[in-house]
Amino acid sequence: MDMDNGISLYPGLDNTPAENLALLEKAAHDGIRRIFISLHIPETDVSALKQEIGTLLQAARRHGMEVISDVSPATCQLLDLPDFNPTSFRMLGITTLRLDYGFSAEEIARLTHRFPEMRFQLNASTITRRILKELQDAGTDFSRIDALHNFYPRRGTGLSEQSLVHANILLHRYGIRVGAFVASQGRRRSPLKDGLPTLEEHRDEAAELSARHLVALGCDSVFLADSLPTAEEIQGIGHLQGDQVTLHARYMTKDPVQRELLAHTFTARLDEARDAIRAQESRRLLREMHAKVLPDNATTHPIGAITIDNEGYGRYMGELQIIRMPQPADPRTNVAAMVDESECNLLQYITPGRKFSFRFAPETDII
Repeated sequence: MDMDNGISLYPGLDNTPAENLALLEKAAHDGIRRIFISLHIPETDVSALKQEIGTLLQAARRHGMEVISDVSPATCQLLDLPDFNPTSFRMLGITTLRLDYGFSAEEIARLTHRFPEMRFQLNASTITRRILKELQDAGTDFSRIDALHNFYPRRGTGLSEQSLVHANILLHRYGIRVGAFVASQGRRRSPLKDGLPTLEEHRDEAAELSARHLVALGCDSVFLADSLPTAEEIQGIGHLQGDQVTLHARYMTKDPVQRELLAHTFTARLDEARDAIRAQESRRLLREMHAKVLPDNATTHPIGAITIDNEGYGRYMGELQIIRMPQPADPRTNVAAMVDESECNLLQYITPGRKFSFRFAPETDII
């Protein structure tokens, strides 16, 4: 499933207007449909922002991109709006308003009914059961709402995995989709330049791996948070798949039958094995291929080994597993591929009923 992922723009801060425009164009080209624009960073050059914002919003509109902006009294002043009026933001090209501080449940509920052309966004990082209950009691139209976690510029202040998951579960209970940020390893945003992740553990991690971790934790969208991400990072976020755990792996076999089998998306069986993640569909898929798996590469099975049972296992031929507990070699089972060591942490999120797939880089296309 494709996701509605995003980039972040900070007019008047680190990038030149040309760099920001090029970033927007590149993101649109790579299938990114959302932009988070922050308009209340103290270090921003306000006159530069005012000169640039119109061009960026115009380009976003041309590409049909959703523009999310945090709003506060200072934002209205910055954009020369006399008062807080969602229609004025819409006319500028801002389509979603992030309602962080200073809005009561009644005010938010009223906004969702009075301005059907706008979307509104909650701060996922500060959400509580009580806030959601108040919004529900006030009659909020939750179909007009989504949520986005904060990012954390100062090292050591990012969220824990546990708190992010807790917030995501709460929001999903009300049918609210949730996004979060990953840091870029490209140009990092001023003034601290220490990355802008939602989760502290992602601060120095590759953006694409962090993004796949967020998907595994139940996030519905991922935003690149820093000023000027690399072309590879934009492409990775643009092509990110939702609702499944994607693992980078390397082939251990040249057999075309096993490689074709590995190209599918699988579902983890509901009757969870102690030692391995078992694919629900692999044996059926092999039968549909009218193919056989011959003995090949029957080495030991370390954690992260992707195994396929060969014809020696009789009716289990085609059984695909990802090993979670090391096992000895078995001539009836081939080690067809290996999950990259840095990705084995993601195995814990392939829970019963969860979909998973493998991605093989062209240069790893060798034994």
